[in-house]
Amino acid sequence: MIKLLLATGNTGKAREFMALLQDIAIELVTLQGIGLKLEVKEVGKTYAENAALKALAYARASGLLTLGDDSGVEVEALGGAPGLYSARYAPLQAATDADHRAYLLGHLSGLSRPWLASFHCTVALATPSGEVHFAEGICPGEIITEERGSNGFGYDPIFLIPELGRTMAELSMGEKNQVSHRARAVKAALPALLSFL
Repeated sequence: MIKLLLATGNTGKAREFMALLQDIAIELVTLQGIGLKLEVKEVGKTYAENAALKALAYARASGLLTLGDDSGVEVEALGGAPGLYSARYAPLQAATDADHRAYLLGHLSGLSRPWLASFHCTVALATPSGEVHFAEGICPGEIITEERGSNGFGYDPIFLIPELGRTMAELSMGEKNQVSHRARAVKAALPALLSFL
């Protein structure tokens, strides 16, 4: 069975990828599972560039087919910020997810609502030889001030999906994996992934 390395140290992302890919005839492995530690700087100017940097570096280091991603939340009222910098938005050493949410809400304070936003995810599927396939997913919504829900991570508790009337953090894993940006990106990547099987 072909192995697919999930190139993320974020346990929340790894769990989502595992749930999304559980029905594919492929053995999913994590960085922790194979003991691979590698620091890849996200210096790209797009989600695709950052996803490719991670996927290629880990594919070459491990010798395995590798799935990397880059994602972020883009808020219209902030001109698309934090975007690429979502995971390192709050200017604090070792900032937590809660720090990033608070920092975002601080920037939105006083701006007219609704604060329309979208989650973006680009996945890169890379081979050790350097072949890369990309797929993208977008989930529209809005930012709210009240944190709701205990599922998910990052900006999920303040990201409302209006048609569901719930935040991303109020959804079960199964529900989230029907509508999230990551789910949509993985679904779009399936033809490329299946071509390797």
